[in-house]
Amino acid sequence: MASEVKTIVLSGYYGFNNSGDEAVLKSILTALERAGEAQGVRIEPVVLSGDPATTTKLYGVRAVHRMRIGEVWNAIRQSDGLISGGGSLLQDATSSKTIPYYIGVIKLAQLLRKPTFMYAQGIGPVQRKSFYPLIRHTFKRAAYVSVRDTESAELLVKMGLSREKIDVVPDPVMGLRLPEQAEQGSSVDESGLPYVGVSVRYWNADHTDLMRVAEMLKLVMKRHAVHLRFVPFHGQADEDASRFVMEQLGDISQFGSAASISPAYAYPVDMLAEVSRCQLLIGMRLHSLIYAASQKVPVLGISYDPKIDQFLHRLDEQAIGSTLKLDPVDAADEVLSVLHNLDAWRHNHHRAIERLIQEAERPAQQVVRMLRQYK
Repeated sequence: MASEVKTIVLSGYYGFNNSGDEAVLKSILTALERAGEAQGVRIEPVVLSGDPATTTKLYGVRAVHRMRIGEVWNAIRQSDGLISGGGSLLQDATSSKTIPYYIGVIKLAQLLRKPTFMYAQGIGPVQRKSFYPLIRHTFKRAAYVSVRDTESAELLVKMGLSREKIDVVPDPVMGLRLPEQAEQGSSVDESGLPYVGVSVRYWNADHTDLMRVAEMLKLVMKRHAVHLRFVPFHGQADEDASRFVMEQLGDISQFGSAASISPAYAYPVDMLAEVSRCQLLIGMRLHSLIYAASQKVPVLGISYDPKIDQFLHRLDEQAIGSTLKLDPVDAADEVLSVLHNLDAWRHNHHRAIERLIQEAERPAQQVVRMLRQYK
């Protein structure tokens, strides 16, 4: 039985129906629970969420609205510490307001003299160098700093943070597990077609990237009949992108192939189960690739952001193309090569994947250990 109880606030991009970020939250919650049990501590999380009711319903934890400063203040004041992460929180590619928000939450905790923990964050891109001193000062005061790739660590060093202070760890989702009692779904459909997972998103304004993806998929199907299983990781937006690609494919029955879209599951483990039955996965979404790799499903990434390339590098892989440049013929050849050599891919990547899975829970172990030092 746990001899101590520690309350920890979690700050991240939670409560926005993004399967990847929800998987990060689920992974951290589970890792904290396991680390707490191992160290005799009961961890009571409080999540800063865009949709507190749904977060509480899905994970059975207390949640407060991330934009209600009074609720955030009280949650942190009554806690034993704050976790910021994981995910790509500190970047200004999507908005100039993102970094000030997340740094503001961390600084609030530091103002209240609470230990702060940076949990497997992906840092950057940070295009406005005026943010450098803000990030450096905040991270220097953190009790623990971990990032999910060496590129993030190098950027923090460039900002002036000591390399010795930074722990490079895998993305938390590499530690996400299916329940032991879960049944493994079939990797082929009723017709015997192999499931090939496809995760796409809108990125280029003219959709030329998705048109090239569709052309690549048609070339694959001309040489190997498959069941394309589109997996929308960000709700309606990714469902729409999936349907766009399916429309570009036209009548694929001529290739003896099929296509379908999975539900946009709210609960990460449900999507993990969906991905686990694919024979390989072609993905634009980072967490589609991480889900697949964690289940030993071969991955082929299409890059729209450096974080895609950074994750693939940890598997000693490269993207088969990007939203700026994807050669449908060359990419189709790579897909078919993996599809015809699935066991070889798993064998070649087994050691790297196992290492990432084992290391994914190190931040939780460190957080719990350090929380015990604060009275």
